[in-house]
Amino acid sequence: MSTNSHFSRFQRKLREFCVARKGNVALTFGIATIPIVCAVGAAVDYTHAVSVKAALQAALDSTALMMQKESATDTPDMLQSNAVKYFNAMFTRPEAQNVVVAAQYSEDSGSHVQITASADVPTNFMGILGINSLHVRSSGTAKWGSTRLRVALVLDNTGSMADDGKIDALKTATTNLLDQLKSAAAEPGDVYVSIIPFSREVNVGTYDSAWDSWLYWDDTAHTDNKSWDATHGTCSPSSASNRSSCLAKTGCSISGYSDQASCTAAGSCSISSRTTQAACETTPRCTNPGQLTQSSCTTQKACDNPAYTSRNPCRDNGGTWDFGQWAAWTQGVWTQAVWTPKDHSTWTSGCIMDRGGYTNPGTTANYDQNVDPPDMTSTATQEASMYPPDQSSSGCPPAAVMGLNTEWDTMKTLVSNMTPNGNTNQPIGLVWGWLSLAGGGPLIVPALDPNKQYAQIIILLSDGLNTQNRWTTSQSGIDNRMYDSSTGNGTCANIKAQNITIYTIQVDTGGDPTSTLLQNCASSSDKFFKLTSADEIVTTFNQIGTDITKLHLSQ
Repeated sequence: MSTNSHFSRFQRKLREFCVARKGNVALTFGIATIPIVCAVGAAVDYTHAVSVKAALQAALDSTALMMQKESATDTPDMLQSNAVKYFNAMFTRPEAQNVVVAAQYSEDSGSHVQITASADVPTNFMGILGINSLHVRSSGTAKWGSTRLRVALVLDNTGSMADDGKIDALKTATTNLLDQLKSAAAEPGDVYVSIIPFSREVNVGTYDSAWDSWLYWDDTAHTDNKSWDATHGTCSPSSASNRSSCLAKTGCSISGYSDQASCTAAGSCSISSRTTQAACETTPRCTNPGQLTQSSCTTQKACDNPAYTSRNPCRDNGGTWDFGQWAAWTQGVWTQAVWTPKDHSTWTSGCIMDRGGYTNPGTTANYDQNVDPPDMTSTATQEASMYPPDQSSSGCPPAAVMGLNTEWDTMKTLVSNMTPNGNTNQPIGLVWGWLSLAGGGPLIVPALDPNKQYAQIIILLSDGLNTQNRWTTSQSGIDNRMYDSSTGNGTCANIKAQNITIYTIQVDTGGDPTSTLLQNCASSSDKFFKLTSADEIVTTFNQIGTDITKLHLSQ
């Protein structure tokens, strides 16, 4: 049959279809449905493939970062084997088929490792069109340049962290983050981390006498009744428990004399009618006549009327039969109570309070908002700029701060020992996080390599609003030291001015309002996180860790 015949037949059938009246609508709808179903199915299959590719890319990025540390020393076979092992551990999409992973290390344009992966994603709908799978492919490259990381983890250890599983989640999250940061270090010095547990105070650990150059024990005039020296010591001759009450015991044995000279020049007679020492000591000194010694006067009864020598006649005639009173002059005694502070080596808590004046933080130097070294130019600046120790551990985390280091196992042990305790004072945690990056007090900062660039980062996590610092329980008063929204001043602003990036995390499992303080303190809006469950701490730390390490992921 010729082509024209086929065409003529088709035209005839089409005319018959057009004039037909039975089932046309249903048939037309059925024919039209076929491309619609195919399009929708193709969209579903394509979306699924995109999801698998995203998971493929995430696994590749992580694998590249993990491989980067060892890639320079691995043989090609080891590099390939380890890349497959790491990738398979993180790529959890079982529907992907024919997964192929390849790893390559190169020193061209700087040392780097490139990981590529591809997979086939089976289709569910496109098979009716003969397309049984979609092929996806991606790559990740890790290159360590001249930038190095220094990260301070400022972690809330207050009592409320014991609620809702928060402290346990924080321990897990921090341990995972340490693993991430460790994996990002290709060589020693690439990544340093400090850990600053905080509550109302911070714990700096075991006392060292070398620290006296920055520790504030007492003000020079000894008027600070809240200082360590004023509250830890012994009183002689009284048993007063602090310096203020001890010194209140100082005074004269005779009332009415307020200084030592007048006190010791004064005196009193045991017979009140004799008002001078001469009159007191004039014979006869006994109130009973005939008694010439103090012993006989006070141990032998007699009549005060010398006419009678026995009791009954004495009493019958109005006399008094009793022991006599001996006239004795007592000179005034001045008692000088002495307060002796305990040796500073007995400071065992390691707890440190906010810097500043002993009655308030001050409004000029603002030592609690910076990390400047102690200022020894005057008594006032010296006292306000030193770090005050506190023996009480009620407001202090048991876990001590740890400066910048690469002792990953030691840091994990510290984290595992964190215990909730005390009230919330975010500013002191933040400023010590800054101090761990800048150096000061007991925290020593490793020297910077002038040929390298450094990214300095603080991650501050807290589960509550500020409740207590060295001077006050006013939330607004504490908040304004950290960030004053009316002026833009405070610790947060001072840190950001030093080109330090701040991440802030509010863990709210109790329905508190969003912390505008932590929002304002973060370096940008995308670096503030509000979490409503403990589990989110783990995922958020992982996200931040990925963001930080991606500073070194070139592609």
